[in-house]
Amino acid sequence: MATLKTFMKSGHPPTLLAAFLYFDFSFAVWVLNGAMGPFISDQFHLTPGQIGLMVSVPTLAGALMRFPLGVLSQYIGRKSAAIVEMSAIVIALLYGFFFVRSFNNVLAMGVLLGIAGASFGVALSLGSGWFPKQYKGLATGIAGAGNSGTALASLLAPRLAMHFGWQTVYGFAALMMLLPLSVMILFAKEPPDVEHQSLAQHLKCLWELDGWVFNMIYIITFGGFLGLATFLPSFYYSQFHVTKVEAGSLTVLATLTGSLTRVLGGWLSDKIGGLWTLDIVFVVALVGIAGLMQSPSLLVTTLLFMLCFAALGAGNGATFQLVPLRWPAATAVAGSMIGEIGALGGSILPNLLGQSKQRTGSYSMGFLIYAGIAIFVFLVMQNFARMWTRKWVRKGGRAIETVLIEEPIAAD
Repeated sequence: MATLKTFMKSGHPPTLLAAFLYFDFSFAVWVLNGAMGPFISDQFHLTPGQIGLMVSVPTLAGALMRFPLGVLSQYIGRKSAAIVEMSAIVIALLYGFFFVRSFNNVLAMGVLLGIAGASFGVALSLGSGWFPKQYKGLATGIAGAGNSGTALASLLAPRLAMHFGWQTVYGFAALMMLLPLSVMILFAKEPPDVEHQSLAQHLKCLWELDGWVFNMIYIITFGGFLGLATFLPSFYYSQFHVTKVEAGSLTVLATLTGSLTRVLGGWLSDKIGGLWTLDIVFVVALVGIAGLMQSPSLLVTTLLFMLCFAALGAGNGATFQLVPLRWPAATAVAGSMIGEIGALGGSILPNLLGQSKQRTGSYSMGFLIYAGIAIFVFLVMQNFARMWTRKWVRKGGRAIETVLIEEPIAAD
């Protein structure tokens, strides 16, 4: 088994670190409104439906910005695109600090927070670009572990909001963004894995059927992760009547679990294959969702959320072990597209849960509908997996090291 030393020598660790920090801090900014949900909902007396809308606006905005940033990165470079985006995030946060004072302002700020959500495809492509394909899963898993920004936001934002006011948190976040921006400027290097292609060639993945299957998978794994992460503080606050800070702390337990298992999912996918890893992910996640539909106690609910996040986090890592294998010359574009659709999926669950609570008095129906969507996607994935293992990956989804992507291979 390859050692950590071998892995590090095969790529450029400073760029991987810069990509991780870039994604981590951007992700924290992206989910700020969700982390501060109990404070904002109390001040403006929001209904469950309005809370679902509030936390989904940044998700939608970020999703729509991901693909354009991915395309831009192919022309100005991923490092330059990251620097431009982080600079824009700082400006957006300063707007929030100085001007957000009403619920409509909060919704507008949600659109600006979406800038931070655009980082996904660029961060993962930048972080993994220096590493050979047999280590792509682990490299993207490490860079993608930046979704631990959800835990960072859930841990710090409620405490800062309690002492300084929730609007002031935007100002603190602007200062924090200077750290990943500085690391990116000083230590990151543009990866060499770039082929000069036309815009039409870069955009080819948009209308390929494989891309849309990956989109559906990521709607469940990342969309579920993001949707739960943004809604959980409000869920805990309304369902169990804990304090706002306690709601944030409980959210940290779940989201941090999912962030850590993203690395595990990438590593496991390198070993046994991303497709087999995704099989495990879907089964475990569905078991967790089934348990949540029973409205269990606070302790059992937290354990079930940790189980769900562990599965979904590993699923995110597994998905992006496969993406560079399928689109080796357009990983940033394909990753941004898949990340965009997956992030759009992150707006589904908060709205399902909010409307379910508002209309039925329970969150169970929202979980049930999402479970049905997950089962459908799982069946589609099984159908396509058989075809993929005859074309561009080995059995289970492991990398092909010696055969070109254009040449079909027999499953082993």
